[in-house]
Amino acid sequence: MIEDQLRELKRGIVDIVSEEELIAKLKQGRPLRVKVGFDPTAPDIHLGHTVVLQKMRQFQEAGHEVICLIGDFTGMIGDPSGRSSTRPPLTRAEVLENAKTYQEQVKKILDPSKTIMACNSEWMDNMVVSDFIKLTSIQTVARMLERDDFKKRFQQQHPISIHEFLYPFVQGYDSVALKADVELGGTDQIFNLLMGRDVQKAFGQEQQVVMTLPLLEGTDGVQKMSKSYNNYIGVDDSPSDMFGKIMSISDTLMWKYYELLSSRTLGEIQELKDRVSTGSQHPMEAKMGLAHEIVERYHGRTEADLARESFVKVFKERSLPEDMPDIALELERPWIGSVLKEAGLVGSTSEAKRLVAQGAVSIGDEKVTDSDLVLTKGTFVIKVGKRRFARVTIA
Repeated sequence: MIEDQLRELKRGIVDIVSEEELIAKLKQGRPLRVKVGFDPTAPDIHLGHTVVLQKMRQFQEAGHEVICLIGDFTGMIGDPSGRSSTRPPLTRAEVLENAKTYQEQVKKILDPSKTIMACNSEWMDNMVVSDFIKLTSIQTVARMLERDDFKKRFQQQHPISIHEFLYPFVQGYDSVALKADVELGGTDQIFNLLMGRDVQKAFGQEQQVVMTLPLLEGTDGVQKMSKSYNNYIGVDDSPSDMFGKIMSISDTLMWKYYELLSSRTLGEIQELKDRVSTGSQHPMEAKMGLAHEIVERYHGRTEADLARESFVKVFKERSLPEDMPDIALELERPWIGSVLKEAGLVGSTSEAKRLVAQGAVSIGDEKVTDSDLVLTKGTFVIKVGKRRFARVTIA
């Protein structure tokens, strides 16, 4: 039934342009060509990337054809989406090196036998200058400056390089080259995705349906998941690290992870949420279920079981309070005294120094002995005295 298929495909989606067009394409009774582009700016993918990959998997399971496009050409331009400054372009060698690991890692989520891998250099390297000029004539400078990130940078008199304007044109032409029916991306990609519709129309093709997914916050619960924010959970993280990082997210954020990353149905998730809200199930148990599911997906059932057993032994049996607060801090210099004060664990920095000197402050299993300690970015379980605990994430 198209209605059942549509309900699952819309799960977690923020925008659809347009739902009517998607229904019309589904009614054609043929496999749709679903495109997602990745610029391999770093060698590893994290759970934030997998949000769109999970949606691609849903399209595969519904019988559609998914295309994983490696932006080895666009990666040399640098996507300006969500950027307040020009992204440093990568060399072709850097992009191709990163692309190797991307192709291996996406196989952990997508069915390789039903996945088309492509690189946009296949057609962009052969495009002549006259054709590229024709491509860029599709839009005006005024339209480009309506784009939110460009608009802000222009108003703040921050430089915008000409090559950044070219990025959405190339991404749009990718949809022409691949004859895409649907393109998926994060909410920060909406301008680029809509450009694909404009370019397809200019080239006489049926316009693709655009579907955007929310950006997944990282372990700090504030910034989108990113290696640059040190708040990411990598798909190649060890089972114990992956399990522990998932357990460090807030109870509130857990439900967004469930919706975007879990294979459970929306009905099953709602039932679980109801049990937690009525007190018949503790949120920690619900979170361990999520962590186990995700670790099992990337490392197998045995490793997931071991990771859960290890977590229970190391953390739960250490008598850490189950209602321990999760606190996110943004400190330019995360000195231990400032961290303790801002986390509400002490009343003043002088009290913090005194307690450190008394050996009353611990981070994880280690007592803090240096009152001048400056922490790095990350998540820490901090104990002050016998009764004050907090899980502190420093962004």
